[in-house]
Amino acid sequence: QVQLVESGGGSVQAGGSLRLSCAVSGYTFSRESMGWFRQTPGQQREGVASIQISTSYTTYADSVKGRFTISQDGTKNTVYLTMNNLKPEDTAMYYCALRVNGLRSLRPDSYGYWGQGTQVTVSS
Repeated sequence: QVQLVESGGGSVQAGGSLRLSCAVSGYTFSRESMGWFRQTPGQQREGVASIQISTSYTTYADSVKGRFTISQDGTKNTVYLTMNNLKPEDTAMYYCALRVNGLRSLRPDSYGYWGQGTQVTVSS
């Protein structure tokens, strides 16, 4: 059974940093993509970053380019989202997701497996 577990969320002040982790179990990395998404109450889930596991090629939303970095550790089946220079508008529940046999994408409907989320709160 595939499971994704996020960790690393918390509360920080604007300008601060956090690193989110997503540990994948029940699946071995090969041809998939992983993505990070975020959602605030009443809003649609938004793609933040995606990585192609086989090549480490990445894609970012314009709103986080230059501030967020997605990376992977294949030996640990773990994907990370390093978030620097955080802004209050980055406040959201952050989710990681797995897309089997697919290219990286920021579209939530491209992904079949999801974690439970980790909350990030940025205060001004």
